[in-house]
Amino acid sequence: MPPLLQVNQLTKRFPGVLALDGVSLELGRGEVLAVIGENGAGKSTLMKILAGVQHPDAGEIQIDGRTVHFHNVRDALDAGIALIHQELNLSDNLSVGANIFLGREPRRFGLIDSKRINAESEPLLRSIGLDYSPRSLVGDLSIGRQQMVEIAKALSVNASVLIMDEPSSSLTQHETEQLYRVIKDLRSRGVSIIYISHRLGEVKELADRVVVLRDGKNAGELARDGIDHERMVRLMVGRDLSQFYQRRPHEVGAPLLEVENLRTPAHPAHSLNFNVRSGEIVGMAGLVGAGRTELLRTLFGIDRAVGGSVRLNGELLEVRNPVDAIQAGIALVPEDRKQQGVILEMAVRENISLAGERRHARFGVFRDGSQEQSVAHEMIGQLRIKTPNDRQLVQFLSGGNQQKVALGKWLPLKPRVLLLDEPTRGIDIGAKQEIYRLMEELAESGVAILFVSSEMSEILGMSDRALVMHQGQITGELGREELTEEAVMRLATGTKRAA
Repeated sequence: MPPLLQVNQLTKRFPGVLALDGVSLELGRGEVLAVIGENGAGKSTLMKILAGVQHPDAGEIQIDGRTVHFHNVRDALDAGIALIHQELNLSDNLSVGANIFLGREPRRFGLIDSKRINAESEPLLRSIGLDYSPRSLVGDLSIGRQQMVEIAKALSVNASVLIMDEPSSSLTQHETEQLYRVIKDLRSRGVSIIYISHRLGEVKELADRVVVLRDGKNAGELARDGIDHERMVRLMVGRDLSQFYQRRPHEVGAPLLEVENLRTPAHPAHSLNFNVRSGEIVGMAGLVGAGRTELLRTLFGIDRAVGGSVRLNGELLEVRNPVDAIQAGIALVPEDRKQQGVILEMAVRENISLAGERRHARFGVFRDGSQEQSVAHEMIGQLRIKTPNDRQLVQFLSGGNQQKVALGKWLPLKPRVLLLDEPTRGIDIGAKQEIYRLMEELAESGVAILFVSSEMSEILGMSDRALVMHQGQITGELGREELTEEAVMRLATGTKRAA
């Protein structure tokens, strides 16, 4: 018999990015296939194509040996493929049954037939071990039980292939164990599952086979008896370092930022301890959901720390809000530049002067237009921002130049600590080089830099030292001479000690 699902040479391009490059895989009936890889390996793009969310530029998808073309999600559902997103697509204000049949409601005399919805939902819920009434409000359920409602929703359309994207990322241990039982039961009933997870222990527990993606290509495959932590890590890593990281030796000073027993609201059970020295670039590595962004948000005062202390240049620092952080000399360039880093509808000049508006105001009240213009021109030159003039709206700049503006608003304040969250995400190679050059220059001037990146080559290429996080805690620290992809991935996937 042919495979239930076969993917042949799928290719997908986005502007400036080859997300998938000839990816192929097979899925058998009643098989759990794990698809793993680093952030940016192409997993999500592949799954969105299989679910009809996106369309491939080349390649084919076959179901039961027959080539299919999905124009939308409905086509994929009709073919028996359902995607359960990491961010659940449920309506909190509707009942469980209403969510299961949302958009496909049975009707009687032109009206939604709630009685039939509840009657047909009950056996679906029982089949996955969810002992809730179809009339229960989804908003009253835990995340784990909402995950089960998503599975019931997929089964209600007779899905033969379930795609699960990081399904346990928000679950408790008990809920995760329940999910495992449901997956194994579904497999025994002939349902095929594509399981995406960064948690390699889960993969070893559940998968019949593992397909590894790296840089948008097939990197390897492991059969059931060959699935172990070491083999998976080796297939996930192995790229050469980019030639774009040109570090220059310079002197590193005393610890400038010292974090002691800091507990973030996102992971209050774990205490974080580390320091960043003057003139040092420290990379923060980890997989999605490790808690890196939450750490930066806490250091900058967006989220209040649950406990612990932060010292700056030896002095105890109380950061109640971002204003306290800015006044102390801490700056943050956030991950989402369009939502949090810049104001797209404002000009380059206004964005660059935004952080120092109060500091440079005349009499502490009035905007100083000449000062704004002077600072903007200085930053445009220093950061090589490509813009026709300082009055250009930021929304019309390229992603790389928008990122430079997000960074440029902090530099006139001469920060002592610079926090960077995914500083080069979504920008081209040329703009990346400019960001790396600037990081190097700032470190040489004595700025302490702590940066989060999901690009392994960036962590290896730019870090004097790397901290690695896993599920809210720092699992290890690697000096520059110890930094290898394999060492980082071991720590990022939960192995306490780097080899």
